[in-house]
Amino acid sequence: MTQTSTLSSYWFRLLGYDRFAECVRVLLALGGIVAYGLVSGQLAAIIPILLGAIACALAETEDQWRNRLITLLVTLACFSVAAVAVEWLLPHPVAFAIGLWLSTVLLVMLGALSGRYSTIAGATLILAVYTMLASDLAGGAPEGGLLLEPARMLAGAAWYGVLSLLWSALSPQQAVRHALARLFRALADQLDGKAALFLPLRGRDDQALQLALARRNENVVAALNDTRLMLIDRIGSRRARGTTAVLLQRYFMAQDIHERINSSHYPYDALARAFFHSDVLFRCEHLLRLQASRCRQLADALRRRGRIGRDDDVEAAFADVRTSLESLRETPHEPALLRAVDGLASNLAAIHDLLDGRVLLDRHMESTLQDPAPQSLADAWARIRAQFSPRAPRFRHAIRLATALLVGDVVMRLVHPQHGYWIMMTTLFVCQPSYHATWRVLLQRMGGTIAGLVIGWAALHSITPLWQLPLIALTGVAFFAARHRRYGVATAMITLFVVMLVNQVGDGYAVMLPRLFDTLAGAAIAALAIHFILPDWQARQPGQLLADTLHSDARYLARILPQYRSGKHDDLDYRIARRDAHNAIAALSGLLGQMLREPGGKHRQDDVLLRFLTAAQVLLGHLSTLGSHRQMLSADAVNAVIERGDQAVAALQRVADAVLASEKLAIDPADIAADGAEPSLPNDDVATLVLNQLALVRGQCRKLAELTAEWQPR
Repeated sequence: MTQTSTLSSYWFRLLGYDRFAECVRVLLALGGIVAYGLVSGQLAAIIPILLGAIACALAETEDQWRNRLITLLVTLACFSVAAVAVEWLLPHPVAFAIGLWLSTVLLVMLGALSGRYSTIAGATLILAVYTMLASDLAGGAPEGGLLLEPARMLAGAAWYGVLSLLWSALSPQQAVRHALARLFRALADQLDGKAALFLPLRGRDDQALQLALARRNENVVAALNDTRLMLIDRIGSRRARGTTAVLLQRYFMAQDIHERINSSHYPYDALARAFFHSDVLFRCEHLLRLQASRCRQLADALRRRGRIGRDDDVEAAFADVRTSLESLRETPHEPALLRAVDGLASNLAAIHDLLDGRVLLDRHMESTLQDPAPQSLADAWARIRAQFSPRAPRFRHAIRLATALLVGDVVMRLVHPQHGYWIMMTTLFVCQPSYHATWRVLLQRMGGTIAGLVIGWAALHSITPLWQLPLIALTGVAFFAARHRRYGVATAMITLFVVMLVNQVGDGYAVMLPRLFDTLAGAAIAALAIHFILPDWQARQPGQLLADTLHSDARYLARILPQYRSGKHDDLDYRIARRDAHNAIAALSGLLGQMLREPGGKHRQDDVLLRFLTAAQVLLGHLSTLGSHRQMLSADAVNAVIERGDQAVAALQRVADAVLASEKLAIDPADIAADGAEPSLPNDDVATLVLNQLALVRGQCRKLAELTAEWQPR
């Protein structure tokens, strides 16, 4: 009985794995093709079919079946043009080189439309190289003519596409559930990062904790964006119904929790000093850890389509927090500190109620989601045209990748004409938009290739060609299972896949050393390209991102303030402003992380920019607090809040404009007030808390202004 339950547990865990559905589809597709090769006896014919299926799987997007059908048709059209063009131009080096360069630039620029088209464009480039590889293994033009290999590749792509469509139709909400599960996992990690700030320890590094929290917030923002795109795909312009409506409510709940997690009611170091001898901060830290565990339970329930019950430990922890607060009120403390802790407790209670399902979001709230896809051909063309600039990162990457592939083609024809297309394949995979991403993929690909060749050598020695066929399908599945999180393992698996595949029609040993040489050559070309072909050093970009962050914060605050007059309402404009603020801080965090990994001499004043990120993260925390406590206030309180809030908005805009203009900002304390106590409003604790938060916001504006003046060229 125990063994049965253990097996059942493993099975349900496997079902909850993010990539399980994709792996099953790939297994069915590749297994079916291998079975066809065995039955028909045409093992050579299945090579392009297998490559076509893999390329289509790489182009797959998590759409509902109607949109997936459109995507599949676009993918097959792009694949057809690419495969036929390669077959026709390959014997003509000059024409092929021109076509390769132009098509690479155009396909990369096509990604400006949306993530869907970017995925299709990348897979089309991969299929083009696969077509070269299949033609090379076939020894030139096959007996069926130039169109036979492209037709086989398209057959493999269509076969996988049909399986994908059927899967999507039979399980329309699975991808959304998994996206929500990843979102709640990311929220759990952020709650753990937040909890670390509540430990009142002497000598702790608050800046390091804030930077770690910024990285976790970056993951939450990415998960929110991914989930939103999947919900938009399934809802469209219709009103959400049924299961989709339930999942949409979960998404809005996650947004609300995210805003509350980011809330910062008072500087954490000041709280630690004030309550060092009290247990209230330890109680809050413990409660946050339990709420993180609760988020993980919810994530598992979403994957397994289950439910979670009440948690007595969380109830007990929250009761302990309330008891600690009551004891605090019996001892003398600054009113601002007590209000901050009360606000913190209120926030924790709201998160607790949301996770427990005690508070349902307003069903009549505006549930429209902003669709980021182009809404017309004119809009699509405007997006692409806006990227045709030497200053645009996408254009620079397009030129860099196209030139690197062209160099790879020249090297292949001069040095290694047979089986040499792996040079271009390696360059295509390794050459990423940023320096850090390129070197990370480069090292993992080289290590994975060496490991795959060693395992391949052992497999050819110990396994007969017939029994290698099932391994071909399994290694293809392993590649897709590992490609997002363990690229080195994925590279080893696809290398083993290639060695055994070639061994079915030739000598697998013969491609081992060429494969190693090609990987080294392609990696070297990609490394040189990222250094010398329109290098996109992140150190050149902070100014724009700093300004974007401050402008986004100003718009967020401007959307918060009117709701103290009208009451809380999560309308589309408010949600867009909140998302833009979080996207901006996440982009800044990601850019600074990449800058620190760039070679020396390419960036300056890293310490200033890191302090700017920390201050911006604290500012966003105070804005999130204002967003969390939105409610209708009295007329007198609203006037005071709006007046001081408008001052903070103007201050943020001034600092942002100074960054864009590369001017040293003259700081006037009369315009940008330092931290200070705001006047208390009798019998209105919420209004007083809001006014104190606005004072903290203006204090952070001053810090950001000082850092901006320190960072800018003198």
